[in-house]
Amino acid sequence: MAIITEDLVASYNDFYTDSDVEWRMLGAKSKAKNLIEVCQGIQPKKILEVGAGDGSILHYLNEWKFGEELYALEIADSGVSLIRDRKLERLKEVNSFDGYTIPYADDSFDLVILAHVLEHVEHERILLRELKRVARYLVIEVPLDYRFGVDQRMKHFLNYGHINMYTPTLIRFLLQSEGLSVEADKTSLTPIETIKFCEYQVKKTPKSLFKTLRIELEYRIKNLLGAILGKNKREQFGNAYTVLTKKSTQNLEIF
Repeated sequence: MAIITEDLVASYNDFYTDSDVEWRMLGAKSKAKNLIEVCQGIQPKKILEVGAGDGSILHYLNEWKFGEELYALEIADSGVSLIRDRKLERLKEVNSFDGYTIPYADDSFDLVILAHVLEHVEHERILLRELKRVARYLVIEVPLDYRFGVDQRMKHFLNYGHINMYTPTLIRFLLQSEGLSVEADKTSLTPIETIKFCEYQVKKTPKSLFKTLRIELEYRIKNLLGAILGKNKREQFGNAYTVLTKKSTQNLEIF
């Protein structure tokens, strides 16, 4: 059972063979930092990343010595090959999977990572139940695509395979309704260096002092307002939401 369609898998293959390695690594670096930050209260030894892409997040987890054993599952065979080619010291195993069925026994991992995957998944709850089955802790990061006027950007998100949109409130509800309790969370802005790279290298926007100052000023204003006005404002401005969960004893599953 594929996550969406064969066309989406084909687009994954195109993504993973993209020569723009720097772009992927910039994004992965900030994601890995967010994941480690929300997990600072636990000390996971055995970690599985589901939907590991080309292994760029695993690269940083390995480099920063987060966890003792790393494992990976990826839907695209090309991604599996790229991950193996990295020859990461702490990576013990990488396999392809069908997008839903996790080929490991119950409670096999101290931590399971799902970073920028859930927005692509047709049947979110099926995947979440499988992740919950094999994990003591589950950490998820999703992009915060939803904004006023998002209707005008529908094609943009669909082109990237985003068929779900979340706010921090919506993702917390989804997780808690599946019997997961929130242990720690973080709302983050896209780093300045990533924004600049996107503008000047990906979008090919002509570089100018005015544009650079505007990017830096907007970032600093959002950071300042978030610090002054609190969590609700940070969640309103944020570009990504990272949340650490564990199995809840309250048994809140709705099905």
